Amino acid sequence: MLDINFIRENAEVVKNACKNKNVNCDVGKVLELDKKKRELMTEIEILKAKQNKISRGGTENQAIFAQAKEIKGKIKEMEPSLEKIGGELKNLLLQLPNIPFEDVPVGKDDSENVIVRQVGKAQKFSFQTKDYMQLGEKLDLIDTERAGKVAGSRFGFIKNELVLLEFALIKLVMDIAKKEGFVPVIPPVMLKEEMARGTGYFEAIDKKEAYYLPEDKIYLAGTSEQSMIAMHAGEILDEKKLPLRYVGFSTCFRREAGSYGKDTKGILRVHQFDKLEMVIFSKPEDSKKEHELLLQIEEKLMKVLGLPYQVINICTGDLGRPAARKYDIETWLPSEQKYRETHSTSNCTDFQARRLNIRYKDPSTGSGQAKLKFAHTLNGTAFAIGRILIMIMENYQQKDGSIKVPKVLQKYCGFKIIK
Repeated sequence: MLDINFIRENAEVVKNACKNKNVNCDVGKVLELDKKKRELMTEIEILKAKQNKISRGGTENQAIFAQAKEIKGKIKEMEPSLEKIGGELKNLLLQLPNIPFEDVPVGKDDSENVIVRQVGKAQKFSFQTKDYMQLGEKLDLIDTERAGKVAGSRFGFIKNELVLLEFALIKLVMDIAKKEGFVPVIPPVMLKEEMARGTGYFEAIDKKEAYYLPEDKIYLAGTSEQSMIAMHAGEILDEKKLPLRYVGFSTCFRREAGSYGKDTKGILRVHQFDKLEMVIFSKPEDSKKEHELLLQIEEKLMKVLGLPYQVINICTGDLGRPAARKYDIETWLPSEQKYRETHSTSNCTDFQARRLNIRYKDPSTGSGQAKLKFAHTLNGTAFAIGRILIMIMENYQQKDGSIKVPKVLQKYCGFKIIK
């Protein structure tokens, strides 16, 4: 959610952000409703002041009593209009996107994202390679056929050594993240409606991606970031403890509503997947530095696994509603001879914190009194487990159909090769 004062003073900036992010929202209507709301509030306050003045003077006189009653009636008539306008305004404000940073590339969609750097070289195999499903079926690591029988399309059973490799990846992330002060968390995978909406991912088309249980009025989490951001909703954080850094592991759920016909086979794009997510609450002046830390950790994880990747600066049209800046990491997938997304990291500034009322006391205002400010929230993928397993399988496959285990994972899983 954007600060209404910012919108009043920077209407063109907000309109431009909507345009560049492909978000359809009537900023003029927002300002119109805001003006009406303020005018009504002023009228009601004036009437209440008159009412209080009359009450202090006593209402024994019949004429004065009638006047007080009339004012009370007017206030009662106006309050529903105020409530209605306030509700309409809030709904429109929730639809507005965060403002991209000025140096974010402007583009209509993911075709205009910018490659920042490429790290590592794609391996040239001296033999006919297999894709991850061929490897997974041969080595009894992945079973999508039986998963389809049990749950339908876009599900898979992960089996045998691949399960142990998942646990090895989890331990690797926890060891690296803890050294940077991240607190390990296993969050709930269900969110109340107000908590889900507060993260900024459940407006417009984003809502179609989410699984919703109407009887319980609960959403299933699409990423553990949603639960971890909402964890501090309505709180005033201790300024001395900022930044707060968390790394969460959870199962995540997505409809993949916008991916009809894409990656329908295998486990690259599924309805249920495990993920390790990093979340940071910081002071506004520190959020850009914390964002770079998230990207550094993501790259460190890729480097220790020895996987070729590229870093992408996401353009405005692909940025998403809450983010002011976002980087993706795409990893080389040999079977497709191209890079595929495995990570993202976003700086959402105070956009989510305003919606969820997450603040801290800033003692540096110089006024002698600490001022309440909204925290900045950031998130970054440590590993989307299924996708990283795919990348390891394909990039580390051997001529005999076996899969080498990256050296950094061997101490965690207890074996060097899957055969």
